[in-house]
Amino acid sequence: MIRFLFVLIFITNQVSALELKGNFEQGSLIIGKTNPSNEIYVDQKKLKVSKEGYFIFGISRDRKKNIIISINKDNKAREVIKVVKSRKFKVQKIDGLSKRKVSPNDEDMKRIRKEGKLIAKAKNVNSDLSFFFKDFIRPVDGITTGVFGSQRILNGKPRRPHYGIDIAAPKGTKIKNSNSGNVLLAANNLFFTGGTIIIEHGHGLISIYSHLEKIFVKKGDFVKKGELIATVGSTGRSTGPHLDFRLYCRNIPVDPDLVIKKN
Repeated sequence: MIRFLFVLIFITNQVSALELKGNFEQGSLIIGKTNPSNEIYVDQKKLKVSKEGYFIFGISRDRKKNIIISINKDNKAREVIKVVKSRKFKVQKIDGLSKRKVSPNDEDMKRIRKEGKLIAKAKNVNSDLSFFFKDFIRPVDGITTGVFGSQRILNGKPRRPHYGIDIAAPKGTKIKNSNSGNVLLAANNLFFTGGTIIIEHGHGLISIYSHLEKIFVKKGDFVKKGELIATVGSTGRSTGPHLDFRLYCRNIPVDPDLVIKKN
């Protein structure tokens, strides 16, 4: 059962026709549907609307203010205001990491900045692909050892929150593509994330697979949902074999556990 719920429906006329799926809470992904000829704005930013009328936006981990959705057509507009529910996030302590992976030296920082530009470029892709409103599947079987939004304490030092889910599995375990899309990045040895794949699903929604052992796709490939793309490893900043799986919607990290289809 998909965790998305219909939370709001306006069908009184062409302008106000609106469906929204998703929980309005920190870290959520909201999928909307409207008349394709309508213009949709969220926080005064215009969103891409597919030919079927679908659009998408994410709610950041730390968002507290209300979300304002505006539906516009032919100089007529209607606003919908949604309250964002706060969540309580865990604190996770991880020890035993390489000192350089927690406090990189100057040479490491040059490499990190270079790799960061590649990842940032992928996070800002906003194509017309329309897989973003399809079901996502769990990419690998295993125990969830790290959850979205948790504050990380690495080797005793506070670091940024974790923006994905960690799924522990034996090294070499097959990883399936969570949803169809185009491969934007397939790299074997990034400093923090090791073997890394980034796939875009349309309208600014991307998935990231990290700490991979083997990679079976390359940049530019189209991969279907459920297709084998990699195997579990422990590359990059890692203390053991696992998959770090993340979702970003136009550079906003969203909680994969709120998006993945529940069987």
